[in-house]
Amino acid sequence: MTTKPQTSRLARWSSTVLAAASMAMAAPAVLAYPDRPITVINPWTAGGPADTVARPILEKLSQRLHQPVVLENRAGANGVIGASYVARAKPDGYTLLFSHVGPITISPALTEDMPYDPVRDFAPITQVVSAPTVLLVRPDLPIHDLKELVDYARAHPGKLSYGSVGPGSTTHLAGVILGDMASIELLHVPYKGAAPVITDMLGGQIDMGFLNIAGAMSYIKSGQLRPIAVSTLKRSTLLPDLPAIAETYPGFEVNSWYGLMAPAKTPQPIVDQLQSEVSEILKLPDIKKLLDANGLAPEGTTPEVYAQQVKRDLERWADIVKEAGLKPQ
Repeated sequence: MTTKPQTSRLARWSSTVLAAASMAMAAPAVLAYPDRPITVINPWTAGGPADTVARPILEKLSQRLHQPVVLENRAGANGVIGASYVARAKPDGYTLLFSHVGPITISPALTEDMPYDPVRDFAPITQVVSAPTVLLVRPDLPIHDLKELVDYARAHPGKLSYGSVGPGSTTHLAGVILGDMASIELLHVPYKGAAPVITDMLGGQIDMGFLNIAGAMSYIKSGQLRPIAVSTLKRSTLLPDLPAIAETYPGFEVNSWYGLMAPAKTPQPIVDQLQSEVSEILKLPDIKKLLDANGLAPEGTTPEVYAQQVKRDLERWADIVKEAGLKPQ
């Protein structure tokens, strides 16, 4: 008669142990993460602006996670090759993408057969930084501010030329947006990088351009190029007295952001852990100093906020690409 309660208790105890064991077996990778090196794919060439942003942050991340975090360059097709590699990777948190506005939100409007869906195939972790460009003009032009630039363009329709790093780049589309919002006609001259844009501006072959603010600082300080305004909604810490174009044309924004993404279906605890770590790293004094020196604004947004940014930019850039008359290829 006394065996029934004992049997019942034993059964309940066995069920509890089995349930706990099942839970432990269900998520060992999450609980142990990371237990081996993490690879972060940079979809751009080595030595470029993305490297400058990513490497010091990933070095700190490696220290905090007690595992190597390796930056691997997989460049090509305007960042699409590297992003595609991550989209197909195993969603275990060990292959990540150092994401950029180009391959994530602009290329989908310019590429006919995209190998990935920027919303469905990635798990946003955090927007790492906002990266403004600065609108520069040749100093021999009678242009000292945005009003004078617009007035000059209206007096010389289709004559005021601006260089970009290539068709469909943020430096190209920034001119399209400005032309549309200010109702002016600008002449676009595409190049294959920022260096020839600067060379031809200095030589007088083109009149102006949108360029990376940190890369342009030496020319600004020497007076070789004249800064007019920055492209982000807020002013830059590098040129705090220089207005944002949005102060004259509300809503103007060309934010060449960088972020961190994982393949879709990466476990949420891993995504949240990485977001938390990167967000804390961006608050470190030496990292903030480095970013400030490069004209970059630290962000560290939540996965939800970053996902909203991506969706907004996808819609916005699709409209701008259409306005620019660019066809998907």
